Parts: sequence; C-alpha cells; structure tokens
Amino acid sequence: MKNIKIGNSNLSGSQVVLGCMRMNDPKKDPVKVIQTAFDAGINFFDHADIYGAGKCEEIFAKALAQTSIQREDIIVQTKCGIRPGIAFDFSKKHIIDSVDASLKRLDMDYVDAMLLHRPDTLMDPEEVAQAFDELEKSGKVRHFGVSNQNPMQIELLKKYVKQPLIANQLQFGLMHTGMIDSGIHVNMTDAGSFDHDGSILEYSRLNDMTIQAWSPYQFGFFEGIFIGNEKFPKLNEMLDTMAEKYNVTPTGIATAWVNRHPANMQTIVGTMSPERIQEIAAASDIVLSREDWYALYMAAGNILP
Repeated sequence: MKNIKIGNSNLSGSQVVLGCMRMNDPKKDPVKVIQTAFDAGINFFDHADIYGAGKCEEIFAKALAQTSIQREDIIVQTKCGIRPGIAFDFSKKHIIDSVDASLKRLDMDYVDAMLLHRPDTLMDPEEVAQAFDELEKSGKVRHFGVSNQNPMQIELLKKYVKQPLIANQLQFGLMHTGMIDSGIHVNMTDAGSFDHDGSILEYSRLNDMTIQAWSPYQFGFFEGIFIGNEKFPKLNEMLDTMAEKYNVTPTGIATAWVNRHPANMQTIVGTMSPERIQEIAAASDIVLSREDWYALYMAAGNILP
C-alpha cells in the first residue's frame, strides 16, 4: 500500500482511506473490518460526527480496542459542521463542542485531522480561527482541513486561520469527473467546459492540499454504484477488460483510476466488506498506463475534444 504525504503536513498516510460512514451496519463485523483494512496497509480512517448520528465513532472505538492495532499506528480523521436538516454550523461553539463529542465517542485524546464538513455560508472566519487555535493548543486536533470547498472559500479561511489546511474532500471517480472535464475542454463551449469548482484540482496542487476523493464508485448523488450496473454497459465492459489485464477486480481498477492522477489523491472507500477491502488494497499499487486511464475515462461517457 502506497503511503503519501498529506498536504504540507508531517502526516504520511495510506493512499486508500477507509471511510467509516457505514460502520453501524449491524450485518458487519467492525473488528474484522478494521483489522483487515490495517493488515492490508490502510492506516487512515475517516469519520464524521453525523455518521450514524455519532454511533459510527462509538462502534469504531469499541472495535478498535479489540484489535491488535495501537492508536499511534493509525491516522484518525473526523469532520464537523453539519446539523442534519437544520443548518451548516461553523460557529466556534459548535466546532469545539463537536470535536469534544467526537473524542468522547472515539475514546481518544486527539484526532490527527479535523475537517470542516461542507461550506457554511454564515461562517465567520474569525470564529473558525479561534476554534482552531483552541483545539490545536489543547492538543485535541493536530491538523485541519475542509470538505467540498472551492478555492475562494478556502482562501477566505486561510486569511484568518494560522494552521495549514491540509486536505479537501471532494467527490471524484469515473462517474464524477467534473474536476478534470473542464480542464480537458478549455476554450470550448460544450457541457464539459463548464468549471463548477473554480479550478479546484489545479488550486489543490498549487497549494499542497491533498484531495480526498469520496464516493469513488457512485454515480450521481448517491444514486448507486456503477460497477456491475447494467446502466453502464460500456464502462463495465472496459472495467472487466482492465481487471483481467491487471489481474485485479473491477473495483480495484476503479480505485487505481483515481490513484493514477498525478495530483496524488487519497481514495476514500466506504465498504464494510473485508473481502472488498482486500480487493481494493490489492490494486492500490497498480499504475494504469496513460492509454488505459483515458480508455476508462471515455468508456464512462466522456469525450476527448
């Protein structure tokens, strides 16, 4: 498993991240899931205070205690700022209270990273800066970042916060390619030319922010998985072809496609299947050829102008 430097920090974490949003699935064994991931080289675990209304963090803590894994051997990240169905909330009080609650559920003294979960248009960046300072000084949070934010939102934060913003979680995968489409379709007027994200890909590379690609196997907004889906015959035919060529599974190929980008992204995988985790990890070091990468991109319905 390849380890990469996270942003401009001293953190080095696995390129594949285990997302813990589904850890409250009663049909799964969280102890086996965590141990399998770690044994496969995944040392980075991503949480959020809203996952399972906090239950996922609690389950993770109890399961982790039953593994052979030491706290210092893993990177634990959580997110805060979403109050489901009510508001986004980047107030100082909410950020600090959320981190305290996450630490209690995780049964930990600190998290390696905390991300602001989606943008809060009512954000007072000075309040965020105060919260970050307090959390860093207390040792409760060691690194900070954001999710689903565009360059100007990040620049606004950076004007006030002292801490580097090391990561930005953005949806990216074979069926969610907006970040790269606009760069390929520069100086064109077709749909692919529209830049919805303010050149966030290039901004992230210029500013040493690690992109953490979430839901890499989904199409639409949580509409389903494209792998093995009859709605996407051409893409799945190509995934099968590449899987045979590289001696891995289609899921592994979809992961390798994200990892191949020179932006050096992390891929967040949310599966709670130990077998699927092993499949993904087995393909994590595959480097797709340029021709194969573009063949998959076009099989997903994209064109090269």
